[in-house]
Amino acid sequence: MRAIIVGAGNAGRNLAIKLCAEKHDVIVTDIDANTLTELESQLDVLTFCGAGSDPEVLRKAGLAQADLLVAVTSSDDVNILACYQAWRAGVQYRVARVANVNYLNKYDFFELKNLGVDLALNPLTECANEILDKLRLPGAREVIPLLRGKALAAGLKITEASPLANVTLQDFPRPELLETARFIGVVRQGKLLIPHGNTRIEVDDEVYVVAPYKEMYDFVSWASPSCPDVDRVIISGGNGLGMKLAKSLEKRKLPVVIVEQDEDTAAKCSEELDKTTVLQANPLNSETMKESEFTNNTAYVAAMGDDENNIISCLLARKNGARLTIAQVTDPEYVPIINSLSNLDRAVSTHLSMINAILHFIRARQVEAVALMHTLPGELLEVRLSERSPWSGKKIQDVNIPEGAVIATILRDNTVCPPTGEQKLQPDDRLIIFSSPKGIRKLNNIFRK
Repeated sequence: MRAIIVGAGNAGRNLAIKLCAEKHDVIVTDIDANTLTELESQLDVLTFCGAGSDPEVLRKAGLAQADLLVAVTSSDDVNILACYQAWRAGVQYRVARVANVNYLNKYDFFELKNLGVDLALNPLTECANEILDKLRLPGAREVIPLLRGKALAAGLKITEASPLANVTLQDFPRPELLETARFIGVVRQGKLLIPHGNTRIEVDDEVYVVAPYKEMYDFVSWASPSCPDVDRVIISGGNGLGMKLAKSLEKRKLPVVIVEQDEDTAAKCSEELDKTTVLQANPLNSETMKESEFTNNTAYVAAMGDDENNIISCLLARKNGARLTIAQVTDPEYVPIINSLSNLDRAVSTHLSMINAILHFIRARQVEAVALMHTLPGELLEVRLSERSPWSGKKIQDVNIPEGAVIATILRDNTVCPPTGEQKLQPDDRLIIFSSPKGIRKLNNIFRK
C-alpha cells in the first residue's frame, strides 16, 4: 500500500513507524524541513516539504498513485482540504484529524463525507473513551473494547495479593473462568511470552486476557482483589481532555471534581458542566491535594497539558490516597516507560489513541479491526472469515496459525464464544487474533488471499 501522511508531528511520526514496519510505501509531507530531515534519517520514507493542502505538494508526493491519505496536522482546515483533494484524485482511503467537534456534527448544509473525509477523528474523544474504559475496570492496567464492545481485552499487573501469582495455567484455581477468558500474552521483564498450559504466572508479570464483556468484570475483580470500583473521579486541568472527560462522566452519573488553576478556565468549566464540582486551585499544591479528600475509591486523572506536571501531580495524588492514577502525556513514547512505574497506574496519549483508530480503519478488507495495547508488543486483529478463507471449514487445532499468534475469541451469530481446538471455523465467523510483531504481516497476507 502507498500511504501519504500529511503532518510529521507525534501522530504522523508514530503512524509512519507502524506503516513502515509493515513494509508499506510511506510518503510524509510537512512544513518543517528539519523535522522531515530527521524523519528520513530514522525511517525508510520519502518526504516533501510544504503545506499539506497545497495541490503542488500533494502532486509531487504522488497523490494520484496513493491508496491512503492520512492528514494529522494541527490545522483542521488543512486536513480536510487535503482529504478533499485526495478524494478528487481517486485515493481510496482518506482520514482527517479534526479538533473542532462542530465539524463532526451533521448539518443540512455541511457533512465531512461530502468533502471526501472517510474517517474524521477527534484525538480528545478517542483518548477520553480510553480513560472511561479504564475507569470501568480499575483492576486492569488497560482495557480495549473488541467486537463492538461485546468483548474486552485487558492487561493486569500481578501482585502478591493476586490469586494468579505463582500458579500455572494448567493448575488454574478457577477453571470455570477459563471457559470464557483466554490468556493471550505475558510480559515479563519487558519480554513477551505466549502463554501455554505450563506457563507459570509470576509476581510483577503483566498478563493480557480477552473475554466477553460481562465475564471480564468477574475475571478482573477476582484477579485484582485489592482494586475496588471507582466511585469518584478528580480531574486536574479543565481544558481539552479534562472538559471532555468530565462531560462523559456526568452522563454516567459518576461524581466528578475538576481542579483548575486558571480563573477564566475554571469559570468556563462551571458554566458548561452541570453536575461537576469545580475548584480553582493549583493541582500541584500539597494543600490542594489534601483538601481533595482522596478515598480508597477515588481515581485521579491528570490532564493539564504538560507531561511533567501531570506525572508529578499523579505521584502527589497517590501519596494522598488516590486508588487509581492516570496521566495524559504528549509523546506516545513516554507511555510504556510511565506504565512500568509502580507509583503510576496508567499513561494515555491522544496521539496513540488516534493511531489506534486510524489503524483500525485502514486494515485490509478482511482484517477489519486492529488495536494496540500500550505495553503488550503486538496487535489485536479482528478478522472476518469468508467462504474462500484458508481457515474456513477447519478445526482450530488444524489451522496453520503463524508463530507468535493466538486466536483469542470468536463471534458467531452475534454470540461471543471461546475458541477450543475441536471447534470448526465457519464463514462469517469474526475472530479476534493476537499476534506478536513478527506474525502480523503473515496474518495480513493470509487474509488478503
